[in-house]
Amino acid sequence: MPSLKDLKNRIASVKSTRKITKAMQMVAAAKLRRAQDAAEAARPYAERFNAVMAGLAASVGNSETAPRLLVGTGKDDVHLLVVMTAERGLCGGFNSNIAKLARQHAQKLLAAGKTVKILTVGKKGRASMKRDLGDHFVGHIDMTDVKRVGYADAQGIAKDVLNRFDAGEFDVATIFYARFENVVVQHPTAQQIIPAEFEGTEDAGAATLYDYEPGEEEILADLLPKGVATAIFSALLENAASEQGARQSAMDNATRNAGEMIDKLTIQYNRSRQAVITNELIEIISGAEAL
Repeated sequence: MPSLKDLKNRIASVKSTRKITKAMQMVAAAKLRRAQDAAEAARPYAERFNAVMAGLAASVGNSETAPRLLVGTGKDDVHLLVVMTAERGLCGGFNSNIAKLARQHAQKLLAAGKTVKILTVGKKGRASMKRDLGDHFVGHIDMTDVKRVGYADAQGIAKDVLNRFDAGEFDVATIFYARFENVVVQHPTAQQIIPAEFEGTEDAGAATLYDYEPGEEEILADLLPKGVATAIFSALLENAASEQGARQSAMDNATRNAGEMIDKLTIQYNRSRQAVITNELIEIISGAEAL
């Protein structure tokens, strides 16, 4: 049975931990509002951009002069997986859920005889993926110094991916991130960006209402690289909001658990203290009777 001093020290330690988790919860809540606003503000642009690109892609079809970013290389032997996670931990299952989805996708591809290459964004995903798939790593993008995600950060990642595609290093590229829904729910998501896949929201015949100048293929050739950067930027914003939401939820749970532990330890401390006092009284009374 622990001594009174041990219990007192443990209670003080848990109280210190609760102060830290409470402070982290408040910081995450403040950052979440800004990150959530940024993610939600980017969604309409990304959806409309994809709708326009879907119309252009439908007009071009699979013509021989269509951009390679749209039709691909004609094969799907080599896959590049861009795993986007956080630079920091203490955010519940946020990082592990994204890494788990990416590992499952990689293992499925490997079982089908495909070649898998992994590019990580965020050191938490890198550490998690490297344990099982270290032989497939081709690069890592460090974002430790990035305090607030901007479009320039997405452009840097997109440039790396596009350069690898132009060099013929892969046939298909897929990004992995967490789509933000609320503080409690963040959905791990896989999105193919090369060859481009667009889920257009326009009607099938809507593209006939537009007359493009120059032609659709020229416009696609110019917009598709921007489409890759836009998809990556949206994923970064969704990740930022998801990370703060997951951290706020995790720290809230940790704070409540610490409070429950303090209550249990306090009860145990009081009972032990009462037992010690009772024993001392018994000794005093016994000694007095002996005299």
